[in-house]
Amino acid sequence: MANPNGVAHNSTSLEDRNYIRYEPGVEKIPPNEAEDIQAVADMINAIQKAQYNKHRHAYGGTHARTQGLVKGKIVVSEDLPKHLKQSLFEHGGEYPVICRYSSEPGDPGLDDRVPQPRGFAMKIFNVKGEMFDAGKDTPTQDIEFNSTPGLDLADAKTTKEIIDLRIKYGSDKPELYKHLEARKDTELQKARDTVRNTHVESTRQYSQTAYRFGDYVAKYCLVPSSETQRKLYEETVKPDQHEDDILSKWLQNFHANHDAEYLWQFQLLENIEDQPVEYAGKVWDPEKYPWQTVARLVVPKQDSFNYELKSFWEDHLRVDPWHGLKSLQPLGSPNRLRRVVYPRSSALRRKMNARAEIHVKTIEEVPGSNPSSIVQVA
Repeated sequence: MANPNGVAHNSTSLEDRNYIRYEPGVEKIPPNEAEDIQAVADMINAIQKAQYNKHRHAYGGTHARTQGLVKGKIVVSEDLPKHLKQSLFEHGGEYPVICRYSSEPGDPGLDDRVPQPRGFAMKIFNVKGEMFDAGKDTPTQDIEFNSTPGLDLADAKTTKEIIDLRIKYGSDKPELYKHLEARKDTELQKARDTVRNTHVESTRQYSQTAYRFGDYVAKYCLVPSSETQRKLYEETVKPDQHEDDILSKWLQNFHANHDAEYLWQFQLLENIEDQPVEYAGKVWDPEKYPWQTVARLVVPKQDSFNYELKSFWEDHLRVDPWHGLKSLQPLGSPNRLRRVVYPRSSALRRKMNARAEIHVKTIEEVPGSNPSSIVQVA
């Protein structure tokens, strides 16, 4: 098997492929989806209330554990081929960005030695273009990733079923597995417990779901590309040797001593039967549909666990893919679910913590020092 952090290279032949152009018909909304989404929103709020009862502080229903936060910049090249000059990437330039590393479950106290998907989120500043109403007054683009290429919460119906099982049997793994093994998507649902538990700064991240990509439709990923990041991927967490916060400690040590770099790659839609938009549980085969680099994320050396920044992000910010450009519209059932669930989750969290949601417009409004290499970008 190829190293999952391997780099896909652009090729001139990729310019001439038959990419499917975006149009609203790429989405097919199933019956009863709205009811399923409302049920999921209720379940996520129930999870938040349970965590509040345990910690006396409210967190998001997922990605509750912060592993680190960093500031950097997105660098877009001027010489992209025409089919990649889409949306945010139409012109070369640099954009300030704040990023959060996380563990995916809804428990902020989750032991780092437990293998689970890890997340990565970006809030990109100085973005220009037509925005969705939810974020039209804020020139930012929100982007989120997960370390598993396929999404187990693959559509609204699946999400309702799986979260219901996790709420009922999450503390009884044998019983949970009994129910998961009765499903047709057993392998997808159990995959989260067998992920490689390694350095989060060295872990490849995926959009999992499809998005509009200007004239086209795509999924995207983030590939750690520095030599140090690639080398650290070889090291894994050892439960009998490491502490329960090892991932945050590894991350803090890395960012204090090294610059980081990631390739932001896109995988374009060519065959909607083989590359479903509505069902995010199927991985689009990269051998058939290659990843193509459109930009780089550059993160200079810094402290990745600033307490003030952590509190500000958790108590006041939210990342929502519906806050951003219409030309990067989230697509498919999981993203229509997010459009409802994310505001519901955020509203409950702000209410229980007595904290206001803040929509920052510039990176200078975010606590913590700004590395000199990112503050002048436009």
